[in-house]
Amino acid sequence: MTGINGLSGGLSSITNGYAASQSANLQNEMSKFQNLLDTLMTENESSPKVVDSGRVNGEYTSGFAGTFKSDADKNALPSGFAANSASNSSKKVEIDKTSKLYEKSLELESYFVKIMLSSMKNTVQKSGLMGNDSHASKMYEDMLYDELAVSMTKSAGFGLADQIYMELV
Repeated sequence: MTGINGLSGGLSSITNGYAASQSANLQNEMSKFQNLLDTLMTENESSPKVVDSGRVNGEYTSGFAGTFKSDADKNALPSGFAANSASNSSKKVEIDKTSKLYEKSLELESYFVKIMLSSMKNTVQKSGLMGNDSHASKMYEDMLYDELAVSMTKSAGFGLADQIYMELV
């Protein structure tokens, strides 16, 4: 048997071997567990380890959720590259840096910054100081560059995320 029917069939074969009091205790514990599952499904709660929707449990990068929270960030002026193109337009441009769209724009900018960093990394000659060139060292180096890209995107003010946001709004 497969699925739920297979589980219930297996459960009945296990409970047949127990004494009546143990079987009742097992049924009581199973009903408590089922009630807990029903409660979780109806309340639509998620694991407390999930930081933000759209992110995977165990994701190692810090991300951009909650980076901008103040009221001033709701009506911010564009910066960096986007400030030049915004000054050429006839209307005043404001950016809501607290929105999901801006968060996704920052993620895209971070991806471009990571590509730039990876290209720069490939120009550096390897030496024996960093140890062997194993799969694990390459993986952790890649994770380091992911985090550097996120950090640079948050603080450097390239303005690419602002430009993306302005184009999509």
